[in-house]
Amino acid sequence: MKYVVNGLLIAFLFSIPLWLDNLYYLHILISTGIFIIAAMSLNLLLGYTGQLSLGHVAFFGIGAYTSALISLGFDLRISDTYTYVFDPKPVWFAMLCGILVAAFFGWLIGKLSFKVRGAYFVIVTISFAEVTRLVALNWVDLTEGPMALNNIPPVSLSIPGVWSMTFWQKEPNYYLVLVFCIIAYFIIYRLVNSRAGRAMVALRENEPLATSVGVDVTKYLVLATVVAAGLAGAAGGLYTHYVRIVDPDVFLFIYTVTMVIMVITGGKGTLAGPVVGGLIFGILPEVLREFAAPEVQWIIYGILMILVVFFLPQGIAPAAVSAWKRLMSIFRSQESASPGGALTEQGGERAGQ
Repeated sequence: MKYVVNGLLIAFLFSIPLWLDNLYYLHILISTGIFIIAAMSLNLLLGYTGQLSLGHVAFFGIGAYTSALISLGFDLRISDTYTYVFDPKPVWFAMLCGILVAAFFGWLIGKLSFKVRGAYFVIVTISFAEVTRLVALNWVDLTEGPMALNNIPPVSLSIPGVWSMTFWQKEPNYYLVLVFCIIAYFIIYRLVNSRAGRAMVALRENEPLATSVGVDVTKYLVLATVVAAGLAGAAGGLYTHYVRIVDPDVFLFIYTVTMVIMVITGGKGTLAGPVVGGLIFGILPEVLREFAAPEVQWIIYGILMILVVFFLPQGIAPAAVSAWKRLMSIFRSQESASPGGALTEQGGERAGQ
């Protein structure tokens, strides 16, 4: 039954561009999908290892800038007499490099900062995000600084000599982001249901106990950071080749806050939580835009967060699953208590005798 429901859901998601004529709404879904990938990556740290990374947007930005620079090509001045010229590379190769570079910095930050815990780790990640923003802002020769990198090529697919397609339109970009969302979900699903995932949850629940039974704390926390950083880098690459421009604002702290809100409201430590939270906070602003000023929107977000924390502390997705199970349990109990159900049970007992 679960596989049937999942199959129907995926089929519905793939059908959306066939009946949704409004391109602006499709743009909202694309942007929401990109942030869902970023939120899922953050959930791997916050939800499954218990580590709050408030600088997670750095990995998103690193993936975006790396992919943009490699696809555009750049001149890197080594000295007054020598400049290294890097020729443009295909977009898929650029996106892969963005993922790998973000994952490398995730490994580096994990190795350096997981010796500290709690507030110290939060400070390290925030500082790292600010450093990356300042580098993007001030290294004008490479990143163009506040003027931004423009005319970034879109994603393209081709079979040499047979067929080619460039993702100029929103429909192919929607399918691309949807495929990446499914891949990211599958990667996290496989990880959290593996031995490594169980070790991460054990560290979150009781680190001293997990350590006492032989769980390598640093190994699994660094693994989670590398995977989370790589997925955030993939989201950054999708973003930059979709909007075709990237500037230092991509490192703004508000984006990390948005990811944290998506994870917490949706349900941290669950696979569906970031997806639900991402859909709510990706689509809700567009709904509120019709009748509420930006200041009022933030008030509504705050009220929603307070309500979730007080009444649904585990998040919306776990609460919805619990409510569904409770409803099905009531339905089954009523069915078994009905005359037909009682006769069936009596017939079964006689047959057993």
